[in-house]
Amino acid sequence: MSRIGKKIIQIPGGVTVNVQGRIVDVKGPLGSDSLQLMNGVQLKIEENSIEVLSAAPGEVEKAGAVHGLSRALLANVIKGVSQGFEKDLEIVGVGYRATQQNDSVVFQLGYSHSITFTPPEGIKVEVLDPTKLKVKGINKQIVGQVAANIRDLRPPEPYKGKGIRYKDERVRKKAGKTGKK
Repeated sequence: MSRIGKKIIQIPGGVTVNVQGRIVDVKGPLGSDSLQLMNGVQLKIEENSIEVLSAAPGEVEKAGAVHGLSRALLANVIKGVSQGFEKDLEIVGVGYRATQQNDSVVFQLGYSHSITFTPPEGIKVEVLDPTKLKVKGINKQIVGQVAANIRDLRPPEPYKGKGIRYKDERVRKKAGKTGKK
């Protein structure tokens, strides 16, 4: 049985949880989100806590395997509508920069053209400095995917370390070629 699945999820103030069949709707101060429960998982809702229960082994195939996953996904939805999620990105390189234009971000990344990136609905990309970005939203999966898509515009290269990277990412540098003698 999953150790993560056994943990009780605390519901913060201002967050409401409604269960309709297998769909869980969560509303909070930052917005609303929903989650479809997997087979073999039930919820036990009390005043300000939720317990995720797994079906008995043998009743539903792989019920124990999705117990911890279901609990983690529900905890992420509750945290998303109450606090939100964010990822920080840094741009490293001479002449590499980003500028905000309404909801879009325009990148100058050493190519012969600039790249305009428009985030999906519900996600906000802020340009803090010309070399620092912050991706914000209520859905952890979409925030991570948008940050990865931005990083893929110019991933960090291993020789000089230029490109877009996550804030705490360490880029391992390679030694360049040695000259012939």
